[in-house]
Amino acid sequence: MKKEKNATILWQLFKSMFVLSSCTFGGGFVIVSLMKKKFVDELQWLEEHEMLDITAITQSSPGPLPVNASVIIGYRIAGILGSFIAVIGTILPPMIIISLISLCYEQFRTNEYIAIMLEVTRAGVAAVIVDVTLNLATNVLKLNNTFYTLLMILCFIAVVLCKVSAMLIIIVCLFIGIAIETISCLKERA
Repeated sequence: MKKEKNATILWQLFKSMFVLSSCTFGGGFVIVSLMKKKFVDELQWLEEHEMLDITAITQSSPGPLPVNASVIIGYRIAGILGSFIAVIGTILPPMIIISLISLCYEQFRTNEYIAIMLEVTRAGVAAVIVDVTLNLATNVLKLNNTFYTLLMILCFIAVVLCKVSAMLIIIVCLFIGIAIETISCLKERA
């Protein structure tokens, strides 16, 4: 009975990642929003704060964000096998699509209908990225932590107005987080 339940969960995990990856245009930030809706809201396999943690970890880790997220989500749901299944489900759609496109690249590149389709898709991608941004900002505000809210505003200003690299912002915030946690641990020991 337990093996059937595990197989069902693994199949659901693979299918979910495959469909999400198949329908995601615009990069990692788009899939994060869809993963949240699938694994937090719909399947309720993760809590909202866990998805936020996964988002933070995957953004600050090297490699493609969807693959990083699928490793963590898969592991959280079904251990090492879950990670493997989730990664396979995530990487198969782009591999299939890119392989097919490469077979007829010249015709694909010059097709005006495909060019129009890709232009229109950009508008949808922009909307999803705005949705992700608003969700993440709302979750930071829900923490009711003045420091985090101020840090978020300063980071936004640094990126938008001062053109500071997003990677630099992530690294600085990572070190700030490590410093805060270290100070917290030292206070608990004292």
